[in-house]
Amino acid sequence: MSDSQVPFELLLEVLPTDIDQLNHVNNVVYLRWVQEVAIAHWTATAPPEAQAVLFWVVVRHEIDYKRPALLGDGIIARTWVGPASQRAFERNTEILRASDRIVLARARTLWCPMDRHTGRPTIVSEEVRAAFSTGPGAEVT
Repeated sequence: MSDSQVPFELLLEVLPTDIDQLNHVNNVVYLRWVQEVAIAHWTATAPPEAQAVLFWVVVRHEIDYKRPALLGDGIIARTWVGPASQRAFERNTEILRASDRIVLARARTLWCPMDRHTGRPTIVSEEVRAAFSTGPGAEVT
């Protein structure tokens, strides 16, 4: 298992602006956290030469909300990579309440690698594929 496949954790804080009219964290904030931890993971673990030529865009989010996050909660966003097809890499994320590590939400996101110079989808190097994929996956349509 590569370092990129070991769960990566990012500590987050619930801000007053994250709270909706139901007095808990708005669903859109969970998606922001999913993106923030993915970017932090890539930045912390990808080789600099890969970061210089690649960026990632989301092509699909699936999220299951389990419990609400509330103002004052510390949050742990935990992510790891899964299977990949030619141009779709799966990333799994759990959003946990820091105080008891109870899962508040689970997400599966598909990301497409993009060439930083052309702005178009690209195929990644074998090094990136080995580090950011557990094996073959289904192509996104």
